[in-house]
Amino acid sequence: MRAIASEAGVDPALVHHYFGTKDDLFMAALQLPVDPRELLAPVIAGGKDDAAVGLLRTFLSVWDDPDNQLAFLSLFRSVLDPPGELLLSQGFVPVVLGPVGHALGIDHPEARMPVVASQMIGLIMCRYVLRLEPLASMDPETLVATYGPTIQRYLTGDLPFDS
Repeated sequence: MRAIASEAGVDPALVHHYFGTKDDLFMAALQLPVDPRELLAPVIAGGKDDAAVGLLRTFLSVWDDPDNQLAFLSLFRSVLDPPGELLLSQGFVPVVLGPVGHALGIDHPEARMPVVASQMIGLIMCRYVLRLEPLASMDPETLVATYGPTIQRYLTGDLPFDS
């Protein structure tokens, strides 16, 4: 936050006053139409046993909303080119997904949540960017039924790095 304040030519206390934490500043900089941390709170409250279903339903409802789609597509495309990948690796995964894993109480969230992210990124690319059929027009509940078991295994199942 100090480096950002210095770059902006303001006192770090001013940045802290307006943005709170470093994570809040990151989310403000993304200029998303929704705060994913708020949207994922009910998923966390539902517990880890059905977290994949809640995560997918939340994810699809946000991405399928025409009012959100342009902003999310723009952000997604920006992470595909350097230095945009830092938004994902040093921003979204540790600021949004990492805390979800910790709050759910899953084992090895620092390893599991990037694996979950890889599945979600693939779904974004195929459904919303490339518009690959049948994924692009598939009913959200069919997608939840298709992807849910795999993502749930990533969250709570046995994985090679657990041993």
